[in-house]
Amino acid sequence: MRLHDYLPSANGYKVRTLFAQLGIAYELVPVDIFAGESHTADFHANKNPDGRIPVLEPEPGRFLAESNAILLFLAEGTRLLPEDRFARAQVHQWMFFEQNAVEPNLGTARYWRLTGREPQQPEAFRQRVSGGVRALETLERHLGTRTFLVEERYTVADLCLFAYVHLAPDAGVELTPYPAVRAWLERVRQQPGFQGTLPPYPANARVR
Repeated sequence: MRLHDYLPSANGYKVRTLFAQLGIAYELVPVDIFAGESHTADFHANKNPDGRIPVLEPEPGRFLAESNAILLFLAEGTRLLPEDRFARAQVHQWMFFEQNAVEPNLGTARYWRLTGREPQQPEAFRQRVSGGVRALETLERHLGTRTFLVEERYTVADLCLFAYVHLAPDAGVELTPYPAVRAWLERVRQQPGFQGTLPPYPANARVR
């Protein structure tokens, strides 16, 4: 398998971590998104018409985009994706929540702050932070009486949410008010195959 990816991406981090946790070997194909490498005619035509990473190439000529779709594809038939129909739907529920409430808010605010884009759109930044806080409040309510998100077991839903939630301080959102979330983050960090921190954004990612 090949993974077309940009290492500072938390979406790519999800997939790389799952590869490690499942013990699956893969080839990393670096894509410099700020040099336009994900918006070439070839990338749009053959890898992802939306021009985003990560993109999984499970076999030559076949490409799968969207990090959560890749997680579900890789986790199929493993301990990280429940066989029970309802439990699987709950995993999907939290992964949809991540793309609806977590990544667009905490992920975007983090990106703007770390690359110098925050001062260009202060009101939009404030709205993203507010949305991120609401998402953390939701997680705090859910995790207050649970070990993991679904069925008291670690699944791809936990990995999916961890990727951006643990980076909330980079977006200016402290995790101190969320003890259940912080305890859950530590439990995720204890999982076999856990991957360390993301590389920082390089110079060409910063606004000029």
